[in-house]
Order: sequence, then structure tokens, then C-alpha cells
Amino acid sequence: MFQIIGIVLLFALVFGSFIISGGNIGVILHAAPHELMAILGAAVASFLIGNSMTVIKATGGGMGKVFKGPKWKPQDYKDLLALLFLLTKTMKSKGVIALESHIENPTESTIFSRFPNIMKDHFAIDFICDTLRMMTMNLEDPHQVEDAMEKQLEKHHHEAQAPSHALQSMADALPALGIVAAVLGVIKTMGAITEPPEILGEMIGGALVGTFLGVFMAYGLVAPMATRMKEVIDEEGSFYKIIQSVLVAHLHGNAAQISVEIGRGSVPSDAQPTFLELEEALSNMPNEA
Repeated sequence: MFQIIGIVLLFALVFGSFIISGGNIGVILHAAPHELMAILGAAVASFLIGNSMTVIKATGGGMGKVFKGPKWKPQDYKDLLALLFLLTKTMKSKGVIALESHIENPTESTIFSRFPNIMKDHFAIDFICDTLRMMTMNLEDPHQVEDAMEKQLEKHHHEAQAPSHALQSMADALPALGIVAAVLGVIKTMGAITEPPEILGEMIGGALVGTFLGVFMAYGLVAPMATRMKEVIDEEGSFYKIIQSVLVAHLHGNAAQISVEIGRGSVPSDAQPTFLELEEALSNMPNEA
């Protein structure tokens, strides 16, 4: 919502100030179509040249994050803590072996099926199940498990950030591509040097529109969108950090309630449940699955 308001304000204030100061908006409107064709065409082409199909598709999908924000809501964080509570509580009471049926087929698990939103995230489920599977193979050194989880998180986060990096690269290129369009306009003007001053002035003004549009789109639109996308992906990454915190805390010998309380500290502040809210949610959980 705020992103849409920001875009409206951006156009209204920039072009409104130009018109109020006596600028001829007709020059911009006349030149904009072919200048945008050159600038955006070159930007899209360079984007396709510099990125894999996986990144290109992810960037298109990631644009929704710019306007929708993080996919995880406060209830999702509470559900994750509840899920991890059930898992760690079961491990404490029955041992890791009792979880084998759940981690081998989470879609049919009586524990995982309680949380359909989390089940939609394949990485979260795989991350939990793979870590628990390591524990069933007697890898119970907290430091080794934490290190293995950290490497998985780094890999996932690096791949998730690729679209924002690609978008930022496009933003960095737009001012230069605007200059390319402007230079083409100057070349066109020089080819008509015998024309009257009023025609030459309009042609030079149209050429400068290219420089303006390149800088305007780079710093007013594309770069802020890349920054917002990165911010959202960073916040979504904290969801997986909670999994790491809780499972490592469990391996250190903490009770299930303590482990999820440690994980609660990794929840983003605007989505973090209070101690009492979490305690109330967990009190409704069964003692064991």
C-alpha cells in the first residue's frame, strides 16, 4: 500500500513541480515513447543477458513482494513456534526415533498437518526434516548441527537474494542507458543542424528527456524496489533462523518450552508474540504427538 502511495507521490511531485515552474510537459510526452523504448528495451535486454532463467523468473515473482510485503504473518510465527514445540517435546518424551514417521512423510504427519501454511513452504519443511534426520543418525553435537544448518541458510539466502541483486544491477545501468538514448537524440539533432532554432531546441529538449528518464527510473523506481525486495527477503529469512535457534537450543539440553522461548527472540519485532501469548498458545498443544 505504501509503495503505491510512494509511486503516486513520485510522479505527482516531480512532474507537478515541472509544470508549476512553467515547464512544457508536451516536450516530455512527445519524446517519452521512443526514449523509453530505447532505455527500457536496452535495460530488459541487458537483464536477460546477465541473468539465468531461474533468476529472471524469480525476479518476476519477487516483484509481488515489493507491494505485498513478507509472506509470513504474526500467526505464522506463532504456528512455527508451536510446531517446533511439538517436535522438541516429542523428542524429549519419546526420543528422536519417534519422529521418523513424521519426518519421512511430513504431508501425512499428525504434527506437521496442524500447520497448513508452513507446509506450503518446502524449504522450511525440508530444513526441519533434514535436521531432525541428522539427529536420528546420532549427529547430536550442537555445534556441528548449528554449523550445518548455517551453511544451508546461507545458501538459501544467497539464492533468494539473486532477484534483488539483478534488479539493483538494472537500476545501476539505467542512468547510463539514459545517456545512450540522449546521445542518439543529439546525433539526430546534429543531422538536422540546418533547421531553425525553434526546431533544434525542441529536438535537443527531447534528447535530454532520455537522460532524465534514465536517472528518474533508476533512483525513483527500480532502485527503491530492489531495496524493498531485499528487505522483505531478509525478513522472511528470519523465519528459518527461528528453526535453527530452537533445534540447536534443544540439542543443548533445554526443555521444549525454553527452546521455543529462545526461538521467540528471533521473531521480527512487529510479528513477535509476547511471552504470555506464546505460553497461552503452547498450553493448548498436546503434551506429545
